[in-house]
Amino acid sequence: MNRKPDSPKNSRPQERRPKNDAPRKPRESREEPAERQPGAPDRLEGRNPLQEALKAGRAINKVWVARREEKADAGLLRLIAMAREAGAVILEVDRQVLDQMSETRAHQGIIAQVAAHEYADLDELLASLRDRGEVPFLLLLAELQESYNLGSILRIADAAGVHGVIIPQRRSVGLDAAVARASAGAIEHVPVCRVTNLSQTVERLKQQGFWITGTDAGASLDYRQADWSGPLAILVGGESEGISPALRAHCDFLVSIPMQGKVNSLNAAVAAGIIVFAAAGKRPAHSG
Repeated sequence: MNRKPDSPKNSRPQERRPKNDAPRKPRESREEPAERQPGAPDRLEGRNPLQEALKAGRAINKVWVARREEKADAGLLRLIAMAREAGAVILEVDRQVLDQMSETRAHQGIIAQVAAHEYADLDELLASLRDRGEVPFLLLLAELQESYNLGSILRIADAAGVHGVIIPQRRSVGLDAAVARASAGAIEHVPVCRVTNLSQTVERLKQQGFWITGTDAGASLDYRQADWSGPLAILVGGESEGISPALRAHCDFLVSIPMQGKVNSLNAAVAAGIIVFAAAGKRPAHSG
Protein backbone atom coordinates (compact mmCIF):
# COMPACT_ATOMS: atom_id res chain seq x y z
CA MET A 1 0.00 0.00 0.00
CA ASN A 2 1.54 3.30 -1.06
CA ARG A 3 1.10 6.60 0.70
CA LYS A 4 -0.89 9.00 -1.44
CA PRO A 5 1.04 11.88 -3.03
CA ASP A 6 1.10 15.30 -1.46
CA SER A 7 -1.52 17.80 -2.57
CA PRO A 8 -2.54 21.24 -1.31
CA LYS A 9 -5.40 19.53 0.47
CA ASN A 10 -3.47 17.01 2.48
CA SER A 11 0.27 17.56 2.23
CA ARG A 12 2.19 16.68 5.35
CA PRO A 13 3.97 19.39 7.36
CA GLN A 14 7.63 19.64 6.41
CA GLU A 15 9.12 20.39 9.81
CA ARG A 16 12.10 18.27 10.88
CA ARG A 17 11.42 15.73 13.55
CA PRO A 18 13.95 15.16 16.30
CA LYS A 19 16.01 12.01 15.82
CA ASN A 20 15.82 11.08 19.47
CA ASP A 21 12.05 11.19 19.95
CA ALA A 22 11.74 7.56 21.04
CA PRO A 23 9.64 7.25 24.20
CA ARG A 24 11.41 6.72 27.47
CA LYS A 25 11.35 3.26 28.98
CA PRO A 26 8.48 3.31 31.50
CA ARG A 27 9.27 2.84 35.14
CA GLU A 28 7.68 0.05 37.13
CA SER A 29 4.15 1.14 37.94
CA ARG A 30 3.29 1.90 41.59
CA GLU A 31 -0.35 2.76 41.06
CA GLU A 32 -2.97 1.72 43.59
CA PRO A 33 -5.04 -1.38 42.83
CA ALA A 34 -8.51 -1.20 41.39
CA GLU A 35 -11.35 -0.99 43.88
CA ARG A 36 -12.49 -4.40 45.02
CA GLN A 37 -15.54 -5.65 43.16
CA PRO A 38 -17.28 -8.69 44.68
CA GLY A 39 -17.21 -11.60 42.30
CA ALA A 40 -15.19 -9.69 39.71
CA PRO A 41 -15.05 -12.02 36.67
CA ASP A 42 -11.67 -10.75 35.50
CA ARG A 43 -9.64 -11.66 38.62
CA LEU A 44 -7.43 -14.67 39.32
CA GLU A 45 -6.21 -15.24 42.88
CA GLY A 46 -3.28 -17.42 43.85
CA ARG A 47 -0.27 -18.85 42.11
CA ASN A 48 -1.66 -21.95 40.44
CA PRO A 49 -4.63 -20.22 38.70
CA LEU A 50 -2.32 -17.56 37.30
CA GLN A 51 0.28 -20.12 36.21
CA GLU A 52 -2.34 -22.19 34.39
CA ALA A 53 -3.78 -19.08 32.73
CA LEU A 54 -0.33 -18.12 31.47
CA LYS A 55 0.26 -21.63 30.15
CA ALA A 56 -3.07 -21.46 28.33
CA GLY A 57 -2.04 -18.18 26.69
CA ARG A 58 -4.66 -15.97 28.36
CA ALA A 59 -4.03 -12.24 28.11
CA ILE A 60 -3.05 -10.77 31.51
CA ASN A 61 -3.56 -7.03 32.06
CA LYS A 62 -2.10 -6.50 35.54
CA VAL A 63 -0.61 -8.48 38.38
CA TRP A 64 -0.69 -7.23 41.98
CA VAL A 65 2.04 -8.88 44.06
CA ALA A 66 2.82 -8.51 47.75
CA ARG A 67 5.81 -6.31 48.47
CA ARG A 68 8.70 -8.52 49.61
CA GLU A 69 9.58 -8.10 53.28
CA GLU A 70 11.73 -11.18 53.71
CA LYS A 71 13.83 -13.48 51.53
CA ALA A 72 12.61 -13.61 47.96
CA ASP A 73 10.38 -16.56 47.05
CA ALA A 74 11.94 -18.21 43.98
CA GLY A 75 8.63 -19.69 42.80
CA LEU A 76 6.83 -16.37 43.06
CA LEU A 77 9.66 -14.58 41.28
CA ARG A 78 9.45 -17.07 38.39
CA LEU A 79 5.69 -16.53 38.14
CA ILE A 80 6.14 -12.74 38.11
CA ALA A 81 8.76 -13.08 35.37
CA MET A 82 6.35 -15.21 33.30
CA ALA A 83 3.59 -12.63 33.70
CA ARG A 84 5.89 -9.75 32.78
CA GLU A 85 7.09 -11.66 29.70
CA ALA A 86 3.43 -12.12 28.72
CA GLY A 87 2.96 -8.34 28.76
CA ALA A 88 1.36 -7.84 32.18
CA VAL A 89 1.98 -4.71 34.25
CA ILE A 90 3.41 -5.70 37.64
CA LEU A 91 2.20 -3.69 40.64
CA GLU A 92 3.99 -4.17 43.97
CA VAL A 93 1.65 -3.45 46.91
CA ASP A 94 1.44 -4.09 50.65
CA ARG A 95 0.01 -7.49 51.61
CA GLN A 96 -2.98 -5.90 53.34
CA VAL A 97 -3.98 -4.38 50.02
CA LEU A 98 -4.20 -7.88 48.55
CA ASP A 99 -6.19 -8.97 51.60
CA GLN A 100 -8.72 -6.22 50.87
CA MET A 101 -8.94 -7.17 47.19
CA SER A 102 -9.23 -10.90 47.76
CA GLU A 103 -12.52 -12.76 47.43
CA THR A 104 -11.09 -16.20 48.24
CA ARG A 105 -8.86 -15.16 51.19
CA ALA A 106 -6.23 -17.43 49.60
CA HIS A 107 -4.37 -15.09 47.26
CA GLN A 108 -0.89 -16.44 48.21
CA GLY A 109 0.61 -13.00 47.69
CA ILE A 110 -0.55 -12.53 44.10
CA ILE A 111 -3.73 -11.44 42.27
CA ALA A 112 -4.02 -11.04 38.51
CA GLN A 113 -6.45 -9.15 36.32
CA VAL A 114 -7.10 -11.05 33.09
CA ALA A 115 -8.51 -9.57 29.92
CA ALA A 116 -12.30 -9.73 29.76
CA HIS A 117 -11.91 -10.37 26.03
CA GLU A 118 -9.09 -11.64 23.84
CA TYR A 119 -6.91 -9.06 22.11
CA ALA A 120 -6.63 -9.04 18.33
CA ASP A 121 -3.38 -9.27 16.36
CA LEU A 122 -2.71 -6.04 14.44
CA ASP A 123 -0.98 -7.71 11.48
CA GLU A 124 -3.85 -10.17 11.10
CA LEU A 125 -6.39 -7.35 11.30
CA LEU A 126 -4.65 -5.35 8.57
CA ALA A 127 -4.29 -8.44 6.39
CA SER A 128 -8.03 -9.14 6.67
CA LEU A 129 -8.83 -5.57 5.62
CA ARG A 130 -6.58 -5.91 2.57
CA ASP A 131 -8.26 -9.19 1.64
CA ARG A 132 -11.68 -7.53 1.84
CA GLY A 133 -10.48 -4.51 -0.13
CA GLU A 134 -11.49 -2.06 2.60
CA VAL A 135 -9.75 1.23 3.33
CA PRO A 136 -8.48 0.91 6.94
CA PHE A 137 -9.94 3.15 9.64
CA LEU A 138 -8.28 2.73 13.05
CA LEU A 139 -8.24 4.41 16.46
CA LEU A 140 -5.04 4.75 18.52
CA LEU A 141 -5.54 5.44 22.23
CA ALA A 142 -2.58 6.84 24.16
CA GLU A 143 -2.50 6.18 27.92
CA LEU A 144 -6.24 6.06 28.53
CA GLN A 145 -6.75 5.40 32.26
CA GLU A 146 -10.51 5.13 32.78
CA SER A 147 -12.35 1.89 32.00
CA TYR A 148 -15.55 3.84 31.33
CA ASN A 149 -13.83 5.93 28.67
CA LEU A 150 -12.39 2.91 26.88
CA GLY A 151 -15.75 1.14 26.96
CA SER A 152 -17.48 4.26 25.62
CA ILE A 153 -14.92 4.62 22.84
CA LEU A 154 -15.51 0.99 21.82
CA ARG A 155 -19.22 1.81 21.48
CA ILE A 156 -18.31 4.85 19.37
CA ALA A 157 -15.94 2.78 17.23
CA ASP A 158 -18.60 0.14 16.60
CA ALA A 159 -21.24 2.71 15.67
CA ALA A 160 -18.91 4.71 13.40
CA GLY A 161 -17.51 1.75 11.48
CA VAL A 162 -13.98 1.84 12.89
CA HIS A 163 -12.11 -1.33 11.96
CA GLY A 164 -10.07 -1.63 15.15
CA VAL A 165 -8.71 0.07 18.26
CA ILE A 166 -5.04 0.01 19.32
CA ILE A 167 -3.90 0.48 22.92
CA PRO A 168 -0.44 0.26 24.54
CA GLN A 169 0.43 -2.51 26.99
CA ARG A 170 1.65 -0.12 29.66
CA ARG A 171 0.16 3.02 31.16
CA SER A 172 -3.25 2.21 29.74
CA VAL A 173 -6.41 0.53 30.94
CA GLY A 174 -6.88 -2.92 29.44
CA LEU A 175 -9.95 -4.96 28.54
CA ASP A 176 -11.22 -5.46 32.06
CA ALA A 177 -14.73 -6.26 33.26
CA ALA A 178 -15.57 -2.57 33.72
CA VAL A 179 -14.64 -1.87 30.09
CA ALA A 180 -16.82 -4.77 28.97
CA ARG A 181 -19.79 -3.36 30.91
CA ALA A 182 -19.29 0.20 29.63
CA SER A 183 -18.99 -1.00 26.05
CA ALA A 184 -22.57 -2.38 26.14
CA GLY A 185 -21.52 -5.32 23.99
CA ALA A 186 -19.26 -3.44 21.58
CA ILE A 187 -16.23 -5.27 23.01
CA GLU A 188 -17.50 -8.35 21.14
CA HIS A 189 -17.49 -6.58 17.78
CA VAL A 190 -14.54 -4.15 17.73
CA PRO A 191 -11.06 -5.74 17.54
CA VAL A 192 -8.71 -4.30 20.17
CA CYS A 193 -4.97 -4.71 19.56
CA ARG A 194 -2.51 -4.26 22.42
CA VAL A 195 0.99 -3.23 21.35
CA THR A 196 4.30 -2.95 23.19
CA ASN A 197 5.34 0.45 21.80
CA LEU A 198 2.78 2.88 20.40
CA SER A 199 5.36 5.13 18.72
CA GLN A 200 6.84 2.20 16.82
CA THR A 201 3.36 1.05 15.84
CA VAL A 202 2.58 4.51 14.47
CA GLU A 203 5.72 4.42 12.33
CA ARG A 204 4.83 0.92 11.06
CA LEU A 205 1.39 2.14 10.06
CA LYS A 206 2.87 5.12 8.24
CA GLN A 207 5.16 2.80 6.29
CA GLN A 208 2.04 0.91 5.20
CA GLY A 209 0.40 4.05 3.85
CA PHE A 210 -1.58 5.28 6.84
CA TRP A 211 -2.07 8.93 7.65
CA ILE A 212 -1.87 9.61 11.39
CA THR A 213 -4.12 12.39 12.69
CA GLY A 214 -3.67 13.43 16.31
CA THR A 215 -6.18 15.26 18.49
CA ASP A 216 -4.76 18.30 20.26
CA ALA A 217 -6.60 21.21 21.89
CA GLY A 218 -3.92 23.64 20.71
CA ALA A 219 -3.90 22.57 17.05
CA SER A 220 -4.75 25.25 14.47
CA LEU A 221 -6.57 22.87 12.10
CA ASP A 222 -10.31 22.60 12.74
CA TYR A 223 -11.37 18.93 12.69
CA ARG A 224 -14.20 19.87 10.30
CA GLN A 225 -11.67 21.07 7.71
CA ALA A 226 -9.40 18.02 7.84
CA ASP A 227 -9.03 15.44 5.07
CA TRP A 228 -10.27 12.11 6.42
CA SER A 229 -9.80 10.03 3.29
CA GLY A 230 -7.41 7.14 2.71
CA PRO A 231 -5.93 4.68 5.21
CA LEU A 232 -6.41 6.53 8.50
CA ALA A 233 -5.49 6.18 12.16
CA ILE A 234 -6.84 8.79 14.60
CA LEU A 235 -4.68 9.22 17.72
CA VAL A 236 -6.54 10.19 20.91
CA GLY A 237 -4.63 11.24 24.01
CA GLY A 238 -5.17 10.31 27.65
CA GLU A 239 -7.58 12.01 30.04
CA SER A 240 -5.06 14.29 31.75
CA GLU A 241 -1.92 14.65 29.64
CA GLY A 242 -3.27 14.27 26.12
CA ILE A 243 -0.75 13.15 23.49
CA SER A 244 2.89 13.10 24.56
CA PRO A 245 5.39 15.30 22.66
CA ALA A 246 7.08 12.16 21.28
CA LEU A 247 3.82 10.81 19.84
CA ARG A 248 2.79 14.27 18.63
CA ALA A 249 5.97 14.42 16.55
CA HIS A 250 4.92 11.24 14.72
CA CYS A 251 1.55 12.66 13.61
CA ASP A 252 0.99 13.86 10.05
CA PHE A 253 -1.69 16.29 11.20
CA LEU A 254 -3.05 17.65 14.48
CA VAL A 255 -6.70 18.70 14.73
CA SER A 256 -8.68 20.48 17.41
CA ILE A 257 -12.34 20.94 18.35
CA PRO A 258 -13.19 24.67 18.53
CA MET A 259 -15.07 25.45 21.75
CA GLN A 260 -16.98 28.55 22.77
CA GLY A 261 -17.88 27.81 26.38
CA LYS A 262 -15.98 28.51 29.56
CA VAL A 263 -14.83 24.90 30.05
CA ASN A 264 -11.76 24.43 27.87
CA SER A 265 -11.67 20.64 27.68
CA LEU A 266 -13.87 17.66 26.84
CA ASN A 267 -14.08 14.16 28.23
CA ALA A 268 -11.77 11.86 26.22
CA ALA A 269 -14.63 9.69 24.97
CA VAL A 270 -16.77 12.70 24.04
CA ALA A 271 -13.91 14.30 22.09
CA ALA A 272 -13.18 11.00 20.37
CA GLY A 273 -16.85 10.63 19.40
CA ILE A 274 -17.04 14.09 17.82
CA ILE A 275 -13.94 13.57 15.70
CA VAL A 276 -14.52 9.91 14.81
CA PHE A 277 -18.03 10.56 13.53
CA ALA A 278 -16.82 13.59 11.55
CA ALA A 279 -14.22 11.37 9.90
CA ALA A 280 -16.69 8.51 9.35
CA GLY A 281 -19.07 10.86 7.56
CA LYS A 282 -16.45 11.53 4.89
CA ARG A 283 -15.41 7.92 4.38
CA PRO A 284 -17.04 4.98 2.57
CA ALA A 285 -19.19 2.85 4.85
CA HIS A 286 -18.26 -0.79 5.37
CA SER A 287 -20.26 -3.80 6.42
CA GLY A 288 -18.11 -4.57 9.51
